[in-house]
Amino acid sequence: MNLVLDLLLLLATIIYSYLESLVKIFIPKRKKSVAGEIVLITGAGHGTGRMIAYEFAKQKNKLVLWDINKHGVEETAAKCRKLGATAYAFAVDCSNQEEIYKSVNQVKKEVGNVTIVVNNAGVIYPADLLSTKDEEITKTFKVNILGHFWVGFHRALTLELEALGKTGIKTSCLCPAFVNTGFTKNPSTRLWPLLEPEEVARTLINGILINKKMIFVPSYISTSLILEK
Repeated sequence: MNLVLDLLLLLATIIYSYLESLVKIFIPKRKKSVAGEIVLITGAGHGTGRMIAYEFAKQKNKLVLWDINKHGVEETAAKCRKLGATAYAFAVDCSNQEEIYKSVNQVKKEVGNVTIVVNNAGVIYPADLLSTKDEEITKTFKVNILGHFWVGFHRALTLELEALGKTGIKTSCLCPAFVNTGFTKNPSTRLWPLLEPEEVARTLINGILINKKMIFVPSYISTSLILEK
């Protein structure tokens, strides 16, 4: 019985995915430009974080890259510079709140006010980075599809920002299936494919450019979750 239900769910999600893609072909959303923005990416020294940095570098941004691995984040920064971006590498332990605040102040002093944040590792709160131009700030959160806590956190943050009148701060929540970063071994479900970091990064950037609140990878997994897009 479970196998039959799984097959029906898979069929439904595939049909939905094709229909959604067809609609997007004829009614594409207009993408905004983020050229010149100061983008902070945590966990940028490897895996998905590194691929996200590369995708942003193609947009000609000024990148602030954080990772606990100094060598890894410096390698990412070097490649981003070759792609045409200005990149700054910082060795930061995002599990240490005191170190986060110290690094935020350093970034403000040496680079400027961050306008886009990608929380690929650790969490940087809006209060940490709000500048005099807070209406231009975009907060972006990467979470795993199974990380329901982070989905709830994203919802709560969005409501809090609305209540505070910070309507210019846009939030996005990335929900990928299993990603091939070396941490995933033998995923327990066959419904979702094992994703490559490059695909996840491209999908995230496309979602950010159209201010999409919930970004699912692959897109059809949204039909199996009771979540607000």
